[in-house]
Amino acid sequence: MPVRKSQNWLPGIFNDFFGNEWMEKANSTSPAINIIESEKDYKVEIAAPGLTKDDFSIRIDDDNQISVSMEKKEEHKDENKNGRYLRREFSYTQFRQNMILPDNIDKDKIEAKVENGILTIDIPKKEIIPEKPAVRNIEVK
Repeated sequence: MPVRKSQNWLPGIFNDFFGNEWMEKANSTSPAINIIESEKDYKVEIAAPGLTKDDFSIRIDDDNQISVSMEKKEEHKDENKNGRYLRREFSYTQFRQNMILPDNIDKDKIEAKVENGILTIDIPKKEIIPEKPAVRNIEVK
């Protein structure tokens, strides 16, 4: 009877230590996200290596929720018609992230761009103009 070797060469104690509720396993299908706040705006950065602006869709609804979705289909074809495929590669990636925006943003000025493998969404804050006390002269009769 042949002996089958296990591909898992780490002892079980390592799996127990690194794979528990104290240390969350990273989700390999979700891109990394940074959210940065300054006095003037919020910036959301999403890791997007190899993606273009056409791969993204960004929407804002009436409930101040922004939805960022990405879909990338890629297929490498070998157009050799004389034989059968021995290897054919394709990939499909989909991602959606919903975030609730704070009330102090200017929805009409939100902008997004993809550059150097990072999708950056600029979310400006509303300019708060301090109200001047209303001065009114009252006529004495």
